[in-house]
Amino acid sequence: MKKLILIHGWGGSPISESWFDLLRKECEDKNIDFIAPEMPNTDSPRVDEWISKLREVAINLDEETYFVGHSMGCQTIIRYLSEIDSEIKVGRIVFVAPWTKLNEKSIEEEGEESEKIVKSWEEVPIDFGKAKSHLMRVLAIFSDNDPYVLLSETKVFGDKLGAEIIIKHDEGHFNETKEINEIMEFIER
Repeated sequence: MKKLILIHGWGGSPISESWFDLLRKECEDKNIDFIAPEMPNTDSPRVDEWISKLREVAINLDEETYFVGHSMGCQTIIRYLSEIDSEIKVGRIVFVAPWTKLNEKSIEEEGEESEKIVKSWEEVPIDFGKAKSHLMRVLAIFSDNDPYVLLSETKVFGDKLGAEIIIKHDEGHFNETKEINEIMEFIER
């Protein structure tokens, strides 16, 4: 059976963002099992805890398994996939506002605690090559006015994961976005 695993971002919730709700409904309409765990310590996320939570819910992976991540959820998915030792290939993956490095100025404005959290994620290396070995197709969606994610990240995700890139206009960090039609269109291709 097809399944879609959604990993929300830092400070988020699987039910707090409207495009999540629309994606859930689209999955129900298409008989795709929708899995959206509440990530631990969402206001002070730790790499090991988030990967561990994803490991709990990402079982029986195959080509009918799809992942969708938002912001820090994208990193969680990549890090999780880079741990897998088998030859498993997963179906499509969509990253919304993915990053490896955040806009330093915006994070400084958020305060010292935010800086510490970001640093803890940025300093732990990611094995993109190993993660890519489990991927079939990847889409990365960015916004041209995201206060946190720089457009230079398009190159990182394009080069290191072979992601198709979409840059949307005026969507910020996608926290207020009502729908992202490109997600289900990509999954169904």
